[in-house]
Amino acid sequence: MNLEYFIAKNIIKGKSGSKKFTKPIIRISIIAIAIGLIVMIVALSIVSGFQKEIRNKVIGFGSHIQITSYDSQNTYEGSPISINQDFYPDIETIEGIKHIQIYANKPGIIKTKEEIYGVIVKGIGSDFDWTFFDENIIIGSSFQIDDLVTENNILLSKHIASKMKLKVGDKMFLYFIQQNGQLRPKDFIVKGIYQTDLEQFDDLYVLADIAHIQKRNGWGKSQVGGFEVLIDNYKELEKLGDFVYSHVAYNLHSSTIKEQNPDIFNWLNLQDYSFYVIIILMLVVAVINIVSALLILILERTNMIGILKALGMPNWNLRKIFLFNATYLIVKGLIWGNLIGISFCLIQQHFGIFTLPEESYYIAVVPIELSYINIMFLNAGTLIVCVLMLLIPSYVIAKISPVKAIRFD
Repeated sequence: MNLEYFIAKNIIKGKSGSKKFTKPIIRISIIAIAIGLIVMIVALSIVSGFQKEIRNKVIGFGSHIQITSYDSQNTYEGSPISINQDFYPDIETIEGIKHIQIYANKPGIIKTKEEIYGVIVKGIGSDFDWTFFDENIIIGSSFQIDDLVTENNILLSKHIASKMKLKVGDKMFLYFIQQNGQLRPKDFIVKGIYQTDLEQFDDLYVLADIAHIQKRNGWGKSQVGGFEVLIDNYKELEKLGDFVYSHVAYNLHSSTIKEQNPDIFNWLNLQDYSFYVIIILMLVVAVINIVSALLILILERTNMIGILKALGMPNWNLRKIFLFNATYLIVKGLIWGNLIGISFCLIQQHFGIFTLPEESYYIAVVPIELSYINIMFLNAGTLIVCVLMLLIPSYVIAKISPVKAIRFD
């Protein structure tokens, strides 16, 4: 057995002349490392979960990439474009692109006997992907659209339904606002009520058959407001966004969801900085604790160091003894930190114990997104940083005189 490892193991177990401070210091160091890692794992999971939840909600309303006419940029209603495009629907065959669908927006006013409320009507076709809204419908259901028959059902948000005192099955009147300022009414049946908690969208959007917008705008069946492209992996948004931009006609424009909502995505990116601050603070605390523990272990073993030096053991071999000790403490702390941190995240992920005020955070419970690869990097980074920092205090051993060390008490 390696001599340095053998001596280090006996020190950790409390043998070889253990003094009264060793065990408490070992426990404190392990707890400090564990707490630091728990905080980092929980912070990483919450930040990742929060970013994913908000990002998915924004994408649910607007897709990953939108293709429109040039004069439709930054407006809710623009010029129509033909549905007969080379990329529709063939672009779905491109790797990474999941789906493409048509849409059109038009401003409108919901009117009841007591209230009026301005909305944006999002017209959808038979190719619309209901996955996002099906997950967020709280009452009623979605509706299917037939290209041959105009659908008179409509989907409202909980906020709009409450404001207008509407329930599933109620008949309501919606007035489409024409470009000349005139109002064209149409009656609808409330089919479902959704809630995403993203106020700037919940307060604004209702979903209806695109045929109503085509009729009010005087468009033909082959004219739409634009196309929405959904992709498989958000990380490929920039690459696929550039691909779509380069493959649409010269008179069309494509933009990613990040370009359409820069304020929201810049805000989400700021969450990364808070996580980096937490990592730095926790690493500093962990390093201070483990360095302090190492120095105390060296101080308590000064006599042993002197004897081993007198017997001819080189300084580097002596340093290895205490580096083995410190590494053991770090690894044990990491094991406990992983067990507790990951367990906490899994419990929150499945049971949603901790909640949030929806009006401030746009989500009802603390979100968790566990990334085991990122957790592995956290562990490796913590271990490497702590061990490297331990090389400095271990150099104290080289300065210890054998004669003085043997007489040290």
